Amino acid sequence: MKTIDMHCDTILRLMDNKDGLDLYENNLSIDIKKLKKGNSLAQFFAMWIDLKNAKNPMETCLKMTDKFYIEIEKNCNHISLATNYKDIMKNNKEGKLSAVLTIEEGGAIKGKLYNLRNFYRLGVRAMTLTWNEINEIGFPNKNEKYRDKGLTEFGQEVIHEMNRLGMIIDVSHLSDKGFYDVSRLSSKPFIASHSNSRAMKSHFRNLTDDMIKILSENGGVMGICFERDFLGDSKNTRIEDIVRHIKHIRDIGGIDVIALGSDYDGSHPNCEIDNIGEIEKLVYALKDAKFTEYEIEKVFYKNALRVIKEVL
Repeated sequence: MKTIDMHCDTILRLMDNKDGLDLYENNLSIDIKKLKKGNSLAQFFAMWIDLKNAKNPMETCLKMTDKFYIEIEKNCNHISLATNYKDIMKNNKEGKLSAVLTIEEGGAIKGKLYNLRNFYRLGVRAMTLTWNEINEIGFPNKNEKYRDKGLTEFGQEVIHEMNRLGMIIDVSHLSDKGFYDVSRLSSKPFIASHSNSRAMKSHFRNLTDDMIKILSENGGVMGICFERDFLGDSKNTRIEDIVRHIKHIRDIGGIDVIALGSDYDGSHPNCEIDNIGEIEKLVYALKDAKFTEYEIEKVFYKNALRVIKEVL
């Protein structure tokens, strides 16, 4: 089973490490060896910025971009940048993994569309509009008082420019009102790269049933996240909780709205699927839950690939 995972924080972990770990092999949840074992078609690599601690968010993001390219170039026999569907198909034909570069925190563009365009020129193909702080684009859902606040005027311009460029708009972390603004303004499918069902677990980072329906109607996808706090009440991430969310989302929005967005290397540890190389455990669990091969393929890579093909 091929796999596309729409969110991980591995770049940050590689930047932070003091042990000389690299992308080929490390003790994290994602590396090239594990991606190959998990039959990965493409891995989205997020560049996460914490606005509280980043004096210059754009410079921080540029440093992460450099780290990403250093690792890709060092391992060019195994993995290559992909900026569209054709790149992914070409890399796969050549026996290489595909790496899709994304930004997790729209504050990295510092309120300027030219910065967005320059990141596009550097290969970035998706952007999470906010993380957990207010930025020039909009408001985070973390704080209840921001949930009814939508996109700023600049944020609306960002939506149109990302549509024009061919960049995937990511609404994970965005305020509820911001989600509805994106659904109204975007002319192309958008994603929630790492969000689950709020009906299954009442957490601000999850999507309501109404949001799931709208996302589905817009042709978008949501990446099932392996973060324990978004799934249930267990201290560990249990496969049964992941399957429970997938079942509910299928019932609400249909099978076409579901993808994978593990949040590996950015979420709590102690997941029953310890790393991307063990992703087949989820295949078996879905089969046990009476999902068909056709449905599992859609969840694992076909739905994400459809959005990539249409938007990029």
